[in-house]
Amino acid sequence: MDVEKNISFGAAKAPSKMSFMRKWGPALLAISAVLALNASLLGPTGSKIPELSQAQLERRARNEKLTAEVLSMPPSKDDLFLARGFGSRNLSEEEGGVMEYTRRRHRYLGEYLHEDVSDQFTLFGKLSVALIYFAYWFFLMFPNWFLPIGRPGIALGGGLSMVVWRFILLKSKHGPFFDAERVIIMEPLFLLFGLMLTTIYLEKMERGGLFDKLRDSLDDPVNWKRSAKIMAMSTLGSAAVMNDSVALIFSGVVVDLCVRHKVANSLPYLLSLATTANIGSALTLTGNPQNILIVSLSYDDIGWLEFAGNVALPVVAASLINFAMMFAYYGSELFPGSSGIVENIGIILWGNRTPEMLAQEHAFYARQAASQDPSSSDQTHSWTFWSKIQVLIVIIFLICFAVGLDVCVVSISAGALLMVLAAYKRQHYDPRPDTTQYDAEGNPVPRKKTYDMDGNEIEPEEEELVTESETTLTEVDYGLLMLFIGQFLLIGSFDDTGVPQAFFNFAMGNCAGQMTEGGCVYWFVMVITILSNVASNVPVVQMLAATFPYATPYDWLQVSFSATIAGNLTMLGSAANMIVAFQAAKVGDRTFTSERHAPFGIPSTLLSLYAGTFVLAQFHFAPECLPKKGEVC
Repeated sequence: MDVEKNISFGAAKAPSKMSFMRKWGPALLAISAVLALNASLLGPTGSKIPELSQAQLERRARNEKLTAEVLSMPPSKDDLFLARGFGSRNLSEEEGGVMEYTRRRHRYLGEYLHEDVSDQFTLFGKLSVALIYFAYWFFLMFPNWFLPIGRPGIALGGGLSMVVWRFILLKSKHGPFFDAERVIIMEPLFLLFGLMLTTIYLEKMERGGLFDKLRDSLDDPVNWKRSAKIMAMSTLGSAAVMNDSVALIFSGVVVDLCVRHKVANSLPYLLSLATTANIGSALTLTGNPQNILIVSLSYDDIGWLEFAGNVALPVVAASLINFAMMFAYYGSELFPGSSGIVENIGIILWGNRTPEMLAQEHAFYARQAASQDPSSSDQTHSWTFWSKIQVLIVIIFLICFAVGLDVCVVSISAGALLMVLAAYKRQHYDPRPDTTQYDAEGNPVPRKKTYDMDGNEIEPEEEELVTESETTLTEVDYGLLMLFIGQFLLIGSFDDTGVPQAFFNFAMGNCAGQMTEGGCVYWFVMVITILSNVASNVPVVQMLAATFPYATPYDWLQVSFSATIAGNLTMLGSAANMIVAFQAAKVGDRTFTSERHAPFGIPSTLLSLYAGTFVLAQFHFAPECLPKKGEVC
C-alpha cells in the first residue's frame, strides 16, 4: 500500500496550458534580436557593408584567372572516373600538380556535384516546381492539419508527384529532364538501414543485454538529471558516430524512460535528445553528412584534429546555451515543485530537493524494491556471454567509424553480423517455443494423431523455427526510408530551378564577396540557416561548393557550424529531428511535433548559432586563405 501511495503522490501532474507570450515570447524576442543585430552591423538596407578591399579584389581576380586557365585545359582520360570524386589533392608534377587537381575538382563540382540547369526552365516551370515543393514542405511540417496520411506517405507522394510534373514540363518544353536517380542520395539510406538493423538486434537479441544496460544507465529518479544524462550522452555520441545514429538508437529508449516514470510531458526529454544530437555532431568531421561532404569538397585539406580543435569552443558555447534554455523553458516539468529559476539553480548546484522531487525519488526506489527478484538479481546485473559479444561488436563498430571506414558498409555489416549471431543463438541455445495446447482447466491437450491411407500413424515433423525474415527484419522502419526518398526527390527538383541560389545571391548582396568577414558573417550564417531549413543542409553545401570553389578552410568551418546548428530551428531542419519524431510516434508518443518544437527550437537555435559564430570568428586557427594555391595568410 505504501508503494502505491508513493507512486501516485510522485506521479507528474499534467502541465497547465501556456499563454501565448509564455510559449512564443522567447522565439519572437530571439528573432527580433537577430534582426536588430544585423541591422546595426550592416544597416537596415545594407548601407554599412564595406566595399571590397584591394586585397579582396586582387584575390577575386586571381581566382577568376585560375578558373579561366583550368577551363581551357584539355580533358584527361581520368575524367571518366570524375563521377566518383575528383581524386587526390596531392598530385605529383608528372600528374599535373595543383593545376590538374584544380581542373578535376572544378569540373567535378560543376558537372557532377551541382549541375546548374536553371537556365533551361521557363518562368512557369520554375514557379510551378517551387509551388509544389513549398506545398509539400508545408504538409510535411504540419502533417496533422490535413488528412491522416503521415510524413512518409506525404513525402513519397510529393516525390512521385514531382517526378510526374517534371515529365509534363519536359514534354511541354517548360523544363529540362529530371534525373530522379541522381538526386536520391543512397548513402544516407544505406546508413539508416544498417543502423536500424543494428539497433533492432541489440535490443531484441537478449533481455537484460547491452541495450537494457544502456537504458538503465540513462535512468534517474530526478527529472533534470535524467534530461542532463540524455543531453550528455547525445552530445558525445553524435560527435563519435553521427547524429542520425544516436537519434535512431536512443529515441525508443527516451520514450521508454518517460513511460517508466509516468511523465505527463515527454517533449523536454525528446528535445534534449534531438537538439544535442545536432549540436554534438558539429564537433567532428564525421558527426553528420554535411560535415563529411564539406571535408571531401574543400580545396585544402582539413584534418580531423584541426576541424575539432577549431569548433570545440563554439560547440561548448552552444551546448551550454541549449542546456540552460532547456532547464529554463521547461523548468516546471524538470523541476517539479520549484518556485522558479533561482530555486532551480540551487537544486542543480547544491542538490536541494522539493517535496515533489523527494516523492518521485521515494516512488522510484519503492518500485525498484517491489519489482526486484532476489533470486535473479545477480544474473540480471551480470554480463552474459551474449552481452559480451554485443559489446565486442559495438566496440569494433565504433573503431571502424573512428578510423574513417565507410559508415554505410560498417553499419550494414554490424547489422548483418548481429542478425547471423541472433539466428545462431535462437537455433542452438534458446529454448524452443512451447506449442502445447491446454483445456479450460489448464490440463494439456493430447496431440491429435494423423494417419495415412493404410492406417499407419504419421509421425509429426519437427516444427521449423520462424526465420529472421519473418520476425526481426519486419521491424525495420521502411517508412522512414520512404520518407527520405520522397524528400530527396522534392529537394532535388527544387534545387534544379535555381531558386535557392537566386535567394542566396539576393540575400547576401554585397556581402557575397566577404561572406565570413566582419559583420557579414552574422548575416551569412542567418542565410545559411534559412536555406538549410527550406532546401536542406546537404544540397546547400553542394550549392556553395559549386558557387564558391575557392572557399577557405575557415569559410567551410563557418558553413559547417551554421548548417548543423540550423537543424534545430524547425522540425524539417535536420534528419535527426525527423528520426526522433518518427521513432517516438511508432511507439505511441506523438508529442514531438512541429508546433511544439518551434517555440523552443527557434530561440535556442538562434542564440546558440550567434554565440558560436562569434566564438568561432574570434578564436580559430584555421587558415583564411588557400595555402595549396600558394596564398600567404
